[in-house]
Amino acid sequence: MPDQDVLLTASGIGKRFNALAVLSDVDFAVHDREAIGIVGPNGAGKTTLLNVLSGALAADAGRIVFRGDDVSRLDAAERCRRGIARSHQIPRPFAGMTVFENLLVGARTGAGEHGEAAYRRCIESLELCGMLPLANRRAETLGLLDRKRLELARALATDPVLLLLDEIGGGLTDAEAAELVGIIRVIYGRGIAVVWIEHIVHVLVQVVGRMVCMDAGRVIADGTPDAVLQDAAVIDAYLGSAHAHPDS
Repeated sequence: MPDQDVLLTASGIGKRFNALAVLSDVDFAVHDREAIGIVGPNGAGKTTLLNVLSGALAADAGRIVFRGDDVSRLDAAERCRRGIARSHQIPRPFAGMTVFENLLVGARTGAGEHGEAAYRRCIESLELCGMLPLANRRAETLGLLDRKRLELARALATDPVLLLLDEIGGGLTDAEAAELVGIIRVIYGRGIAVVWIEHIVHVLVQVVGRMVCMDAGRVIADGTPDAVLQDAAVIDAYLGSAHAHPDS
């Protein structure tokens, strides 16, 4: 009998780019309403794992089960419709459209809503992310913080049960990162599971209750943030290179 609390399971995931093995036999599970942080050095395979989970990349090996269904062969659009949303490390707003129109695309294509229901979902997402005053701004005119908030709001408009975040705090000041942390806490508090890649560890630990460390395409530690950050393999692979730059 499967664990009823398991939202997503990735088993034996492998991904190669030509001769380079980027992911090797990765096992990863997300429970309902769980917040997980993923850390590791550059090139560890973190973003590739997120791309495979979201459907942006097809795995070369392994299986992904989401809410009891095998989604391994489904593309990103179909996985989004089933409840998996993501943000990107470099924001990707739909240029030539307003902030509101960006969200409307998410509500219609992701959540499958139209008319008044779609409008309500967009407004709620904008309010949650503090973007309502900017609803009629062209998306390409936004600064970095607002672009990142737009990434969150557009993802929320798809009505996700699992939100994948890729270094949402990158390039922000401490005050700006703290603002995003507040939004993510609210999102998590609404029962949406979060998987968050982040180099800024002190930001990550304000939200997540579980941490996974990757190195060279493999999971080398998985547990509470304190346990993982004190793990000798993690210190050697990741924290050792970050001592001079704690937020790298």
